[in-house]
Amino acid sequence: MQKKGKFDYILLETTGLADPGAVASMFWVDAELGVDIYLDGIVTVVDSKYGLKHLEEEKPDGLINEASRQVALADIIIINKTDLVSEEDLSKVRTAIRSINGLGKILETQRSRVDLSNVLDLHAFDSLSGISLQKKLQHVPTTQPHLDQSIITVTFEVRGNAKEESLNVFIQNLLWEKNVRNKDSDCMEVIRLKGLVSIKDKPKQVIVQGVHELYDLEETTLSWNDDTERTNRLVLIGRNLDKEILRQLFIATVMETEKRWTTHFKEDQVCP
Repeated sequence: MQKKGKFDYILLETTGLADPGAVASMFWVDAELGVDIYLDGIVTVVDSKYGLKHLEEEKPDGLINEASRQVALADIIIINKTDLVSEEDLSKVRTAIRSINGLGKILETQRSRVDLSNVLDLHAFDSLSGISLQKKLQHVPTTQPHLDQSIITVTFEVRGNAKEESLNVFIQNLLWEKNVRNKDSDCMEVIRLKGLVSIKDKPKQVIVQGVHELYDLEETTLSWNDDTERTNRLVLIGRNLDKEILRQLFIATVMETEKRWTTHFKEDQVCP
């Protein structure tokens, strides 16, 4: 870029075993890089014939396998080589993907032929995605575990305003401290976080984005019509997630009460 000026678009292809989250985080960590380039979105290609096998692979020490992590982080999921499998097998792949990631858009292709408008200019990580995200979040279901290494999508909404400082504490306990547990005392592991929140004293909707330990809050161009409309909608993708516990913890943040907060949040029991 220093030699040739700005590019129109950069498509970065990682290796098959890479964690896209590590690459995505560069755009938040490197301020100089972020001035000229913004992260547009993450596209994951799944092989129709062998994708299920990769998603079901068990890793030692309970680690999340690379394929599941790549699907969990994706904004667009392309199921390729659909002509090589039966409709029944294709349906199993679809179900497995949707159980992991309830927010990403699924495209089905042969020989990876796809309209470029479906994979470019996604604006999945910036405030321009506010309007489309608002519509999407209203229809994202909480998914059920499908595989043994069950990554799921959890979504909930809470009416009212959040104090920005308290919201940061809620997110940091999940992403940084990793000290929030489910009913079985398993640590909740969040891979991707996305949502629209209502911050007290801010007239516009705020988009929240998180990948692994990194997150960002950015004001959108969308204004709240009135106080009765103010609603917080969050989507979390990860492992050992419990929708009701997360919702109650969020309510404790928004309403500034201690209701059920201490039950599943233990400072001295940080997850490994």
